[in-house]
Amino acid sequence: MRMFVAVDLDEASRNLVAETQRRALTRVRKKASLRLVDPQQVHLTLTFLGEVTPPLSERVIDEMRLPFTGIVPFPLGIGGLGMFPPRGAPRVLWLGLTRGVRELGALHSAVARRLDGLGVALEERDFRPHVTIARWRDARPADRATFDTVEKSAVEATAITVDRVTLFESRLSSQGASHFPLAHAPLTP
Repeated sequence: MRMFVAVDLDEASRNLVAETQRRALTRVRKKASLRLVDPQQVHLTLTFLGEVTPPLSERVIDEMRLPFTGIVPFPLGIGGLGMFPPRGAPRVLWLGLTRGVRELGALHSAVARRLDGLGVALEERDFRPHVTIARWRDARPADRATFDTVEKSAVEATAITVDRVTLFESRLSSQGASHFPLAHAPLTP
């Protein structure tokens, strides 16, 4: 099964995503080129595991039910738009973080250590925390200008309390990915 570990968002954050998506669509000339992520499926990925088969998948699920002791729940501020890649034709439109980045980095490291201890092969790219809200199907560098002058400031639009991480299964279909929670690991001081 295809797995990832993430911070799940609350309803207020999902509403922010939906509103930001509506505003983003008003700025795009070719609306069909921007595919919105279902706000109910939006999350902040800590680490992507990819395809994990039994018996390792069962060990990962069991491990991700255990609390992360010594990690205090913390506030995470969400706001400000950005794009990946940073230059050229954009592929991903995302919301950034305004606070809690250091704590989130420590949580990411704790998750990675736990999974590495099980023998899970993790992504080697740098951790760049963000909330993906849309993807371009076909973009041109000129599409970047649509967003370069608006909403780039890191004004906090909403905040959540990170008090657990969730292990998700991701199922792909022609309508996009659907995510199903498999386990929750609480943060406990």
